[in-house]
Amino acid sequence: MTLTTSNLRKRPVTPHLDIGRWRAMSGPFKVGSVILVVHAIFAVVGMFWTPYGFAQMATGIPLSGASWQHPMGLDQIGRDVLSRFMYGAHIVLILSFAGTILGMVLGTTLGLLSGYLGGWFDEIVQRLVEAMISIPFLALALVMIIAAGPALAGEPALIVLVVGLVYAPRIARIARAAAMEIATREYVAVAELRGEGTWSIIFREILPNTANVLLVEFSLRLSYAPILIGALGFLGFGIRPPTPEWGLMISENRNLLIASPVTVFGPGLGLASLVIGFNLFTDGLSRMLGQRPVVGA
Repeated sequence: MTLTTSNLRKRPVTPHLDIGRWRAMSGPFKVGSVILVVHAIFAVVGMFWTPYGFAQMATGIPLSGASWQHPMGLDQIGRDVLSRFMYGAHIVLILSFAGTILGMVLGTTLGLLSGYLGGWFDEIVQRLVEAMISIPFLALALVMIIAAGPALAGEPALIVLVVGLVYAPRIARIARAAAMEIATREYVAVAELRGEGTWSIIFREILPNTANVLLVEFSLRLSYAPILIGALGFLGFGIRPPTPEWGLMISENRNLLIASPVTVFGPGLGLASLVIGFNLFTDGLSRMLGQRPVVGA
């Protein structure tokens, strides 16, 4: 028996396949991805190495300005601003991701449950959501931190919890709207006829079909998180010093704008570029998935 291989052609190997996909992606997505990758690399490096200790004092003449040894200058007690900036990078990213993930878990669960069940449960949940949404981000976060008491003030876990609770109502509203649309589909009715429970229907039928909407919502909230965390740090309600956080660093050096402006420009530009990167990434992601993020919600 003779084997012929004319019809058994191997699939050609295309080493530039990934490059082709990258080129096909939208411009904002690519720019945002590059910015975020740079921030991620910078954060990882800062976790393990900095030119000086982030709390090390007297590393040079205070307020001596930028130099080769201190590219971002020194603050009023001689701490190297670049070292503090590098170490604080991973703190901003970890708090932002952890807080947003917590908000997604809480908001998605509550929103999908509310949208699917409806009735009195939906009415109660929506009144609570509307009440919390009516309060500005920062004001609600400050109320929660003050209510937690001074013993927990400055703890990273509290910041994560506050960010998650602030974002959860807005995420719940988006998840509810998506769930109400999916709940009328035939496959949900079939699952109900099979006798599947509420949680099974939510997590096996509704959640997978709302993934695109929720993914865009996650990236959108993630782009707001550094601003909220930075604002809390600037007002003195963020991470407890001397641990560097970019909002705290701006607050510590804001009186030095005339004497040594570079001490403020470093963390300020870092925070701004991170937010811009997240926004561009979100915009590109929403275009790729065919979704439109609810900006300002």
